[in-house]
Amino acid sequence: MAENITLEVVTPEKIVVSEDAQIVVAPGTLGEFGVLIGHTPFLTTLKTGTVHYKDKNGSERFIFVNGGFAEALPDKVTVLAESAERRRDIDTERAKLALERAQKRLEKEGEDLDFVRAKAALERALYRLKIAETTKSM
Repeated sequence: MAENITLEVVTPEKIVVSEDAQIVVAPGTLGEFGVLIGHTPFLTTLKTGTVHYKDKNGSERFIFVNGGFAEALPDKVTVLAESAERRRDIDTERAKLALERAQKRLEKEGEDLDFVRAKAALERALYRLKIAETTKSM
């Protein structure tokens, strides 16, 4: 059996995940990347998206991350995210309401619209819903 790599996902408020994984895949700003035990060290920025990994038993796990940084070392991956939620912790009703608010904001045209913030809110809501709804069977 191959060795596992340690995964830690941390936000300013809490440790979201701290466990062993067989593989970790994350949404880098230059593209998605995967890390196995023995990986060459590197540091990269993250975009909003999904960190997914196989836990030490081989089960797929999903975490929503809202930007941040990832550090890969030969035996550990550390994700420092602005915010992060495990799939099981995502409140789908709250995400649906956030999606509706963002869509309404983007439909309005005017000088008081902060397009970048509205688009970011829409993206966060879509990723949360995607993670929560498409992986329910796992």
